[in-house]
Amino acid sequence: MLEKLSAQPADKILALVAAYREDPRDTKVDLGVGVYKDASGNTPVMRAVKEAERRIMADQTTKAYTGLAGDPAFGNAMKDLVLDDAVDHARVAAVATPGGTGAIRQALELIKMAAPGATIWFSDPTWPNHPSIINYLGMKSQTYRYFDPATRGVDYVGMLTDLGAMLPGDVVLLHGCCHNPTGANLTLAQWDGVIKLIKEKSAMPFIDIAYQGFGDGLDEDAQATRKIASSFDNVLIAASCSKNFGIYRERTGILMAVAKDADQQALTQQNLAFLNRQNYSFPPDHGARVVSTILGDPDLRADWEAELEETRNGMLELRQQLADELRRLSNSDRFDFLADHRGMFSRLGTTPEMVEKLRAEHGIYMVGDSRMNIAGLNAKTVPILARAIIDAGI
Repeated sequence: MLEKLSAQPADKILALVAAYREDPRDTKVDLGVGVYKDASGNTPVMRAVKEAERRIMADQTTKAYTGLAGDPAFGNAMKDLVLDDAVDHARVAAVATPGGTGAIRQALELIKMAAPGATIWFSDPTWPNHPSIINYLGMKSQTYRYFDPATRGVDYVGMLTDLGAMLPGDVVLLHGCCHNPTGANLTLAQWDGVIKLIKEKSAMPFIDIAYQGFGDGLDEDAQATRKIASSFDNVLIAASCSKNFGIYRERTGILMAVAKDADQQALTQQNLAFLNRQNYSFPPDHGARVVSTILGDPDLRADWEAELEETRNGMLELRQQLADELRRLSNSDRFDFLADHRGMFSRLGTTPEMVEKLRAEHGIYMVGDSRMNIAGLNAKTVPILARAIIDAGI
């Protein structure tokens, strides 16, 4: 039977990692993998995470399963973190998932159960796992314009024009903050326009918020998600704890579904638990327990927020340093957009050929669509990258 399998396309980012490792140049720079790195090139374990794990290991008396939805304390803590008081929490069904990817998958499964004919609209470009999972599930999809390669900002007019073709019951997948892969975000006023259009089209929002706290701050990064959640009867929200808690390998995520009322919430909760049962039974608990321990303790939460702010501000400083160095070298403001973008990523808006030139001639490794991980830089490599960009003629 196995001989009937077809070879699957190689993961481009993993191939990039392998090529980087084999590159002997001392000046090589890895901007490909979407993982936060500090100035030493490490992905550190946050102080609050270490302390939470110490307490968990000291106090834990069992490794028995949690419920199908995960530990309720985790669900409640994440509702508070992402939604605050934007909606009555009694309207929100939630299940823990293996990372944000698991939440995306469960959300799409839920949509397929509830509305199998719905079209999923996602941004062009978007995180590659979005279309990959949608296509694997055999769901209908369309893209909407999002990134303007000329301005390196949001193509807001193009976005609204494309979404104007949505039909009632369609689903629009939105990045809550720190758009991946571009780093370009809608303003709050633009979010109002998107909300208005989705309402007019009787479509449903589906939010992927994977970088809360990496952009403008924890509450600021959640503003759009909260605004949307308070504006609709039904909203799906997939949230990840990988980045803002630095617990990538613990695979900690959550899917939240805002329902119209308590009866609809109970029905949705039942269906979410059913989906968890079909896909992996009980969700992983360690990372979720770390998160709920931190968010439930004032001292741990304060320390976590302080370290998260250090991380966020460090990325903003790197953005500004890179923009300033490129302004100096180019004697123009055409790279100032880098300081305006938010989150881990920015998209240069250049061609795959130019990206390959950066790799071959300068040892700069980034994804072929010119997405680069700002968190992969440090004070030493910013000038190297800037000089490579100018010398390549970008």
